[in-house]
Amino acid sequence: MKILLTGKNGQVGWELQRTLAPLGEVVAVDRQALDLANPDAIRALIREVKPALIVNPAAYTAVDKAESEPELAMAVNGIAPGIMAEEAKRLGAAMIHYSTDYVFDGTQTSPYTEKDRPNPGNVYGKTKLAGEQAIQAVGVPHLILRTSWVYGSRGRNFLLTILRLAQERDELKIVDDQIGAPTSSRLIAEVTGQILAQCFSPLTPHPSPLTPFSGLYHLTAAGQTSWHGFAAAILASRARATSVVGPRLTPIPTSAYPLPATRPHYSVMSNAKLQRAFGVTVPAWQSGLNLCMEEM
Repeated sequence: MKILLTGKNGQVGWELQRTLAPLGEVVAVDRQALDLANPDAIRALIREVKPALIVNPAAYTAVDKAESEPELAMAVNGIAPGIMAEEAKRLGAAMIHYSTDYVFDGTQTSPYTEKDRPNPGNVYGKTKLAGEQAIQAVGVPHLILRTSWVYGSRGRNFLLTILRLAQERDELKIVDDQIGAPTSSRLIAEVTGQILAQCFSPLTPHPSPLTPFSGLYHLTAAGQTSWHGFAAAILASRARATSVVGPRLTPIPTSAYPLPATRPHYSVMSNAKLQRAFGVTVPAWQSGLNLCMEEM
């Protein structure tokens, strides 16, 4: 099977290169090879590669910058996935796409399911929701995997920011009234590989193996915490590994750290549908963090 993977240098894309490799020939491209803001470039590459599966972790992820670049964010997050879906359908291929907890407004107090109505409160969330809807409208066999608070050992993310700031400051003020599930890029890639290994097994009788499972799923680590709780766990793990005492952590409300983009106060998502469909059990977020820190 030939697989086209976008965003190969991103957090999730980099991990996916490893987990997709046993499934077939992976053609992995980065931003230089594929400009997702250019519809013609997307169509040309897909028609050249002729993949059986398109895996799209690439995205415009600068949440605050998106408020001042809504057109670019929409081109990459909203329009490009729809074009990929159209080209996949033309080839008789399937598609996997990644979305976000930021499609929700955060007003719930219990985990969001796939049946809950999205109501994004920022440009990033709106463009990611548009991408979901564009894929669904095409009707190509697909999996849309919504995840949250993604971090890893590379790229730009909360984990690496905290580790950097811990070397520079005596005190860190971290928001404690936003609740979510920190999810490692490694977990996302490994679960994706497990799902695909099932769907594309020689025992799968359907001519398009994703068709029986086609739809929207939530994929996050289990459990929940605040950004302050996540930072505390990061510093505790660092202290165990290095015996270096970290800076003081001071909890603050969101209102004390204003940013251009509104964040949901609660964006925990239920993995129950994913577990029912594929038998996948996701570990607690603390387990993913420990693995990532050991790796680093």
